[in-house]
Amino acid sequence: GGTVARASHSLACSLSLSSMVPSTSLLPPATLLTNCFRASLFRSQPGLDSSWQCVCFRNLKRKPKLYLIPARHFSSTCSSDTAPLRLKTRATSGVSEVQRSTQSNSVNGMKEFEMELQELFNEVKAMVKNGKERDAMELLRANYVAVKEEIDSGSKGIEQAALLDIIALGYMAIGDLKPIPALLDMINKIVDKLKDSEPLLDSVLMHVGSMYSALGMFENALLTHQRAVSILENRYGESDTLLVTPLLALAKSFGSYGKATKAVSVYQRAVAILERNRGSESEDLVVPLFALGKLLLKEGKADEAEIPFTRILGIYKKTYGEKDGRVGMAMCSLANAKCTKGDADEVVDLYKNALRIIKDSNYMAMDNAILENMRIDLAELLHFVGRGNEGRELLEECLLINERCRGKNHPSTATHLINLAASYSRSKNYVEAERLLRTCLNIMEESVGSEDQSITFPMLNLAVTLSQLNHDEEAEQVALKVLRIREKAFGKESLPVGEALDCLVSIQARLGRDDGEVLGLLKRVLTIQEKEFGSSAEELIITLQKILHFLEKLEMKDDKFKFRRRLALLRERYKQSFSF
Repeated sequence: GGTVARASHSLACSLSLSSMVPSTSLLPPATLLTNCFRASLFRSQPGLDSSWQCVCFRNLKRKPKLYLIPARHFSSTCSSDTAPLRLKTRATSGVSEVQRSTQSNSVNGMKEFEMELQELFNEVKAMVKNGKERDAMELLRANYVAVKEEIDSGSKGIEQAALLDIIALGYMAIGDLKPIPALLDMINKIVDKLKDSEPLLDSVLMHVGSMYSALGMFENALLTHQRAVSILENRYGESDTLLVTPLLALAKSFGSYGKATKAVSVYQRAVAILERNRGSESEDLVVPLFALGKLLLKEGKADEAEIPFTRILGIYKKTYGEKDGRVGMAMCSLANAKCTKGDADEVVDLYKNALRIIKDSNYMAMDNAILENMRIDLAELLHFVGRGNEGRELLEECLLINERCRGKNHPSTATHLINLAASYSRSKNYVEAERLLRTCLNIMEESVGSEDQSITFPMLNLAVTLSQLNHDEEAEQVALKVLRIREKAFGKESLPVGEALDCLVSIQARLGRDDGEVLGLLKRVLTIQEKEFGSSAEELIITLQKILHFLEKLEMKDDKFKFRRRLALLRERYKQSFSF
């Protein structure tokens, strides 16, 4: 064999890891409470005339958030020369010279080669960790040139496939996905001609399948994982624990490819293997049970999903006792499964107990992001069941913890201020809501400037709040600024622009602005909704209702008939009654 090349480290690093990772916005759009409250602000504020409630542009069905304990690895009770490569996600060793073994046809030679591959991958990760992405890419390119020469000269065996696999994994670690499809294609052309008995083949296939999944190429991932499972079944039988990890990957591929029934069956098989080998109360069952429950929830089978989450809770209680933090985490996931069924009061009690256990056990730091999200989820539920004061106390606790840990004017306080403002708006305390929103805007302007798109979320909330306080002139100016910023940031036909337009329409209708101009804005809203949701979507009903109102005011009879018929068809389709 040739030499696994090592790049020179004299190059200065000009790339940073952060430059390859998409930045998160200051106000995470996935914050469930904020989105839910924003929608309720726009849709149900009594201060606005009921004809002009803003249309929600988001799906408000609650998406359960599941909290998973760190996963365990599954291995056979006996060692194997061809066990899957264990590639860690963080650098664990320094830089070393790596050479390919010349005895790779022997068992010892393959072991040595496997170690060299691991060292190469560790070296790449160490470079990335130390901010030397440029050096890491040079190292990967050098190894690619070396293995490409071997392939071109006729060497197309497991060694070449395994090295290409490590090179592809290296690019994944760097965050550069562009070379990966071509590398995977090269690997496939080699492994397709290899016998299943080749050492390391199952490992390479598992890695390739995972990379296909990461790229969204789920059919390729499915086929690759199926072959890996078949190889291990022929080698170890159909009940060995070495099958569990590949089966979980296969099940995930089935689920991602839209074959949920097969995915459930594979998850259940993984559970059965572990039960047979480790017992029905083994902690190793947590990972497949969690994946199974999550998939069942996604498929809308809340009753079935509750079963695996209940088992997880029982396993943790028996293993660690009822006061362990992992028990609290499992209770939160079970609470979310029950929430999907609609057991709101029971979910609140379960959540409260979970948070108390996590806090008392010191399982997480008080400012931990997962724990913070749990508090926000519980606050949302408390508002939903009419216990707004309790929910608001939780939101205030989130704000106080954030201020204590990060400072009063830290940008991360913005989300908490918005959530609190939304809570006060629900209780009709618009004066306090206005104060909180202005505080939030001051913090964000200091952080990102007055023209950044992220600032428009609290700004639009402020426009609605000002309208509640009958400050309609100022509310209109704020809404117009939101519209201008969003048009520039997202485009004139984007959903965020439609949301701003709908809010502006509500305010201008109260102010008695020109009916023709308001009608023009409403038609823009309708166009955006049609583009996003389709011409027969339920979201169009309220907008069509508003358009009809203005057509009647403007005595535009010809247009009115067309929109009236369309509204009637949609009402019949969704069997809802809307009244002005």
